[in-house]
Amino acid sequence: MPKIDIAAVPEHRGCGYPPPFDAPCAERVRQRLGNAAGLQDFGVNLMRLPPGGWSSQRHWHSHEDEFVYVLAGELVLVEDGGETVLRAGDAAAFPKGSGNGHHMINRSNTTAVYLEVGSRDPHDLTTCSDIDMMSAAADGRFVHKDGSAY
Repeated sequence: MPKIDIAAVPEHRGCGYPPPFDAPCAERVRQRLGNAAGLQDFGVNLMRLPPGGWSSQRHWHSHEDEFVYVLAGELVLVEDGGETVLRAGDAAAFPKGSGNGHHMINRSNTTAVYLEVGSRDPHDLTTCSDIDMMSAAADGRFVHKDGSAY
């Protein structure tokens, strides 16, 4: 059956970043809807970001397009060009290879809910803009930009 029982999709709190880079994202909650549906070519995540939380470290993808759609609440999109407020009904897109580091911060007093959609290119390299960290989709490990392990 194509209908996804959202309540049955496991919730994952936090992120896989090494300390101390994990702290700003420690309370985010992700439900991998695409995985629950067996999707292979792209991922869809239902995200909940509490007040003060970050979606991720500011980053960009070499081979993966990324799209977000805000369902509830308010987020501040931070990218190379500055900051933009996103509210329910707003969307943002990040083409692969742009080099435009981005993330979202919840500076409001209520939890924000949004969909995060991305392609699943096995050649993707995620590069963090503000810190010495990157990750290859092939193994998912976070390493320094010179390739050395954390």
